[in-house]
Order: sequence, then structure tokens, then C-alpha cells
Amino acid sequence: MIAKYRFREGMLMFMFACIFLTPLSSLSASDEEAAETQGISITEATLRALENNQAFQIERLNPEIRKTYESEEKAVFDPALTFESTQSKSTLASGIVDLTKIERKNNNLEVSKTFSTGTELSLGVETQRIDSERSGFSSIQTSAAGVLSLNQPILKGFGRGANLANLRKAQLALLASEYELRGFAENLVADVEKTCWDYVLSQRRISIFQESLKLAEDQLDETRKRITIGKLAKVELYAAEAEVALRKEALINARSNLELTRLKLQRLLNNPDSNPLESEINISDIPVAVEADITAISEHISRALKMRPEINQARLDLEQDEIEIVRTKNGLLPVLDFFITLGKTGYADSFGEAFKSIDDAKYDVSAGITFHFPIKKRADKARYDRSVLYRKQSEEALKNLEQLVEMDVRLAVIEINRAKEQVSATAATRKLQEESLRAETEKFRVGKSTALLVARAQRDFVESKITEIDALITYLKATINLYQEEGTLLTRRGITAPGDDPVTLSVVD
Repeated sequence: MIAKYRFREGMLMFMFACIFLTPLSSLSASDEEAAETQGISITEATLRALENNQAFQIERLNPEIRKTYESEEKAVFDPALTFESTQSKSTLASGIVDLTKIERKNNNLEVSKTFSTGTELSLGVETQRIDSERSGFSSIQTSAAGVLSLNQPILKGFGRGANLANLRKAQLALLASEYELRGFAENLVADVEKTCWDYVLSQRRISIFQESLKLAEDQLDETRKRITIGKLAKVELYAAEAEVALRKEALINARSNLELTRLKLQRLLNNPDSNPLESEINISDIPVAVEADITAISEHISRALKMRPEINQARLDLEQDEIEIVRTKNGLLPVLDFFITLGKTGYADSFGEAFKSIDDAKYDVSAGITFHFPIKKRADKARYDRSVLYRKQSEEALKNLEQLVEMDVRLAVIEINRAKEQVSATAATRKLQEESLRAETEKFRVGKSTALLVARAQRDFVESKITEIDALITYLKATINLYQEEGTLLTRRGITAPGDDPVTLSVVD
């Protein structure tokens, strides 16, 4: 049996509404300073994206569209009411002068229904009135009849498996669209979180380059003073000036990179209360190397094979292929239908009397069978063979996807372990480079070093600080990537979506 889940937008909307989000573009100057101090958390940014992201809004309509296909297939088994009314006139010549005028009025009301077993049942009421006139004499004859008809396929078209095939495929397509929506939401959340950390990284880079520029400018001032008092040669000035120019160049690039990241983040959040690409944003989260939830790699793989949306979609594709096999296999059978019609007719001069006379012993019964069998059935055989091949193809595609998912998880675990070790290593390197710069600066002040060596030490120290924050952000993004690869990112973030349980393949009878 296939477990069905619906994307709980109401819960998400409630979570989003409970968070006070003020558009930065509408704040006063003092409020802007407060907003810059407080900022928004990555959780708030994620909720904004799920509420406002334009691409996600488009994707959310797909399950609703698929729902209409399900309703369309259900309509096949809805009862139908048919009414038909006809009127005709004719004249008959009898001899040279005698004319007979005949006027007929027929009304037919029928209720019919098709059942999932293939049974077609209809119940109808027919009335007829015949007015005739000849040589000044007229007569009226009315009749009323009740008819019950049943047609039951015995071979082709028999059974719920064949007749519900299109409905079940529509239901599976609806469920697949919900898993697809989950996958899109998971990718969006991961993209927002990673972009937020990239934004934080860009801000930290600017801060580091500003500090390094101040350090280089202070070193330039000290070099000039020492040249003025004759303790250094003038040639030392060029190295210090070059270092300041390099720091300014790095700061320009860092600010440009921050702007590019801001645009990407604002596009993801799509704040509706301001121009999405012009409003400012500040992330309040501080990057900390929180220990990731790393267990045995087999557990991560098991979770991925259970939770990944594309795995569940592939299982649903295989389920649809199974249903198609049932449908096309039934199509190989010859047509053998049994039908029976029961009717009673009453005749009188008026409709009221005609309906009363239906209770008489007179009745009409007809029954029989219909048989049809194409000799070669090449078209039906081709459709069945194609469905079997599609099923085989889907089986192989599922196996291939499971292997790719396992590969993704293993690579993610390797990367997160590497990134974790890099955090410790870069922190140690930064401390050593800081001590090296301090030592080189002291040597310069006592005349035992040069401006070039100090500039090199400053450069190494700045690079070590950049590398340290890079390693930390890389580790945080690697954690996000691992949770995304195993399909648990939404669950870990408290967002309810389809896919908490895997699709269970079933055989359609």
C-alpha cells in the first residue's frame, strides 16, 4: 500500500507568521542601525524563501494541477443523466384523396453508471405519443416503458486492475508531484542556508581586509618615519606602499563579491515588501563549528534510500509501470461481453393510464453475448511488450539511482570529515602566522628585518585568517550538504513535507 502525505503548508505558514519580519527598506535610520545589529537568522531567511521565492511558488502549483487529473479519472465512474426528446411528423397517402397525418413525440430519460469491475448499468424511462388523423377522424395512442440494461465484460475490460489503471496512475502522479515538491523545497532550503553562510563569509572577508589594510597603512607610516630619521633606506618604502595597494585591491574585490552574494540571497528570499534586489540584509548567525550528526555511513545511506525524493519518485514510476502491465495484459484478451435488457411497456390513451398498465404481465427480455477477437492482435501485443520493457527499464533506473545516492552520501561524509579536520588545522596555522607576524614586526622595529619581510608576514597572516574562516564556512556547508544528500534536511529543520516514509511497492491485482 502506498502511504500518502500532503505538504503541510498551513503549519509552515503558521511558523512563518509567528516570526516578526520587518522589511529593512521601511525602517527609519535608528531602526536600520538596530536591524543591522540584530539582523535575521538563517532560520528566518529560510522561512522567507519558502514563503516568497518565486520559483517555489511556481512549483507549489504542480500538485494542485495533478489533483485535477485525478478528479478527471474519477469522473469516469460518476453516474450520468441523459435526456432525449424527439418529435416527427409524416403523411401517408391512401388512394387519391385519403391522407393520414401522423405525429410522434418521444421522450427518453436514462441514468447510467460504469463500475470499476467494468459493469455498465443503465435504468431508463421511455414515453411515446402518436397522434394520427384520417378523413376527419383522429386518434391518440401513448406508451410508457421502463428499461433496465446491464453489460458485463467477461474477458477484456473485466476487473478492477484494468479499469482503475488510469485512476491509479493519476494518483501516483499526484503523489510523485508531492515528492518532487519536497525535493525542490529541500534544494531551496539548502541553497538559502549555503548562500547565507557565503554572505557571512563575504562580510568576514571584508572585515579581515579592512583590518589588514589598516595594518599595512600603519606599517607604511612607520616605514616613512624611519626613513625620515635615517634608520631605513628609501627603497623600503616601495614594499610598504605596494602592500597597501594590494590590500586596497583585495578589499575592492571582497566588496564586489559581497554585493554579488547579496543579490543572489535577495533573489532567493524575494522580500515582497520592498524591491527584492535593492533591500539590505544582515545575517545574525555566528559561524560556529557545531558537531555534525555523523553516524555509521551505512545509517546515512539507509536514510538516503528511504528519504531522498528522487528515490521515491523512481519507485512511483516503477509502480506506474506495474499498473500499465496489468492494463495492457488485459488488452490481450478477446472481447466477450454478456448483456441483458429487461423492459416493461404499457399502452393506453394517456400517459397516466400507460404507466398504470406497466404492471400488467407483459414484459420484454433480451440477453446475449458479444465476442470480438482480432486474429493477430499485433497492436495489443506491442503495447504489452512495451509496458514490460518500460518496467524493466524503470527497475534498472532505480538500481542505478540507488547506487548514485550511495555515492553521493559517501562523498558527503568524506567531505565533512575533511572539512572538520581543516577547521582545526587552519586555526593552528592562523595562530602560528600571528606569532610570526608579531616576531617579524618586532625585528623590524629594532632594525633586524625589512619592510618586504614584514609585508610578507602580514600577507601570510591575512591569508591564514581568510583560510580559517573559509574552512569553518566550508564545514558548515558540508554539514548542510550531507543532510541534503540523505534527504533529511527538511526534517532536521522542523519543516513537514511528504516523504517521511518511503514508497512501498505493491502489486496491482
